[in-house]
Amino acid sequence: MPPATTLTQTLPRWPWPPFVGASIGLHAVAAGAAMLLPGSLPWAAGAVLLNHGVLGAAGLWPKSRLLGPNLTRLPAAAAARGQVTLTFDDGPDPEVTPRVLDLLDAAGARATFFCIAERVRAQPALVRQIVARGHDVQNHSNGHAHHFSLLGPRGFEREIGAAQQVLFDATGSRAHCFRAPAGLRNPLLDPVLHRMNLHLVSWTRRAFDTRYRHAARIAARLQRGLAAGDILLLHDGNSRDGVVLQALPLVLEGLRAHGLRSVTLREAVPPRHA
Repeated sequence: MPPATTLTQTLPRWPWPPFVGASIGLHAVAAGAAMLLPGSLPWAAGAVLLNHGVLGAAGLWPKSRLLGPNLTRLPAAAAARGQVTLTFDDGPDPEVTPRVLDLLDAAGARATFFCIAERVRAQPALVRQIVARGHDVQNHSNGHAHHFSLLGPRGFEREIGAAQQVLFDATGSRAHCFRAPAGLRNPLLDPVLHRMNLHLVSWTRRAFDTRYRHAARIAARLQRGLAAGDILLLHDGNSRDGVVLQALPLVLEGLRAHGLRSVTLREAVPPRHA
């Protein structure tokens, strides 16, 4: 089999996000002003520091699009079909994931599992079961490193590329979506995702099921303002006291009551580069 990160098509050039391009322009103007205009250094330095602060804040805001494309909702065509996507992070977990699969099967729902490659290596059969039961497996990094958002291009390529290969080996399919650990990143991530033909996917709303242990409260968070096109975030890995198993039936019932159908990202979202 070819490596999971190998692309056979010629990719379009990476489009500079307008804010990133403007930031580079600001740096150039500030440098020129500092050299050519006496007394301008404090103003130039202040402008650059302010810009770095905004760039940092954009990386810390998981739904931000300032650093590049970022899916927080499904495409309009999927929303028009009454579709949403349930996503589960940080698995697979040998105790929780099979029970999540049973609940999804009972409701006739399909979901997307953003898996950590290190856990996939430990549970390859479980990952194959996820796919065999009609669900989707996507890239949530190799090791879910806490310093992921501080990596440079080579670090991103190693972390994401290693996960791509592990997922390909386990499932036979290339992931086409990526979710950053905790949703955090920096301006150097999107060029790497572009080369790997990966969408950055965040969410419409999240359950906080790694923090709270009250199932009704978690389900209410996900159902508040629920609408077609939503991307909902839960966890099959690191779910606090396995609360996802109590919350998920409530969420699935809410989808049914709203006439919505949960589908996989592979079904609803085409590749970044066709």
